[in-house]
Amino acid sequence: MAWDTARTQQLLLDAAVEEFAEFGPDGARIARVATRAGVNKERIYQYFGNKEQLFSAVLTSELGKLAEAVPLVLERGRDLGDYAGRVFDYHSAHPHFSRLLAWEGLQRGAASEELAAGPERTAHYSEKVATLAAAQQAGELAEDVDPARLMFAVIGLVNAWFTLPQMVRLLMSGTTDAATDREAVVTLVRRLTKPAA
Repeated sequence: MAWDTARTQQLLLDAAVEEFAEFGPDGARIARVATRAGVNKERIYQYFGNKEQLFSAVLTSELGKLAEAVPLVLERGRDLGDYAGRVFDYHSAHPHFSRLLAWEGLQRGAASEELAAGPERTAHYSEKVATLAAAQQAGELAEDVDPARLMFAVIGLVNAWFTLPQMVRLLMSGTTDAATDREAVVTLVRRLTKPAA
């Protein structure tokens, strides 16, 4: 019987997403990933190398999914609130994604650490920044904040809803719901980016 390498790799990646989202890269265990996937743990080393390389593969895969699902092109960059809403929707449907980024920031974010797919991510975000800069130059977005910091603010605002759920609960006293939260994010980003009259 032939071994289905692609299927096994996907099973391992799917299991690793859950493991890393729950425990972070330092707390994750290769044995638990293998058990979740129903695959011998030696396959992890064979296909991905060590735990750090598996974490990098997970982040690279998950970042690619987000980039494909929620592109930021010039037509969309003109309404950054709409983009923020679509990213909010993605995180709502994939709550593990913000957790993975938070873990990466907490445990791998120091300047001396190598980030997963660093050069590719830098290029990807450079494209987003260029899109915002073009929208600013066209007068469609406020120009008082440079586009890189503006993109960071939008990312931070959206991700905070998912990485700081205790603050949401404390500030809103349990009266929050996803539709209202999403609308608040969209409104805030639109106000932040509205060009001066």
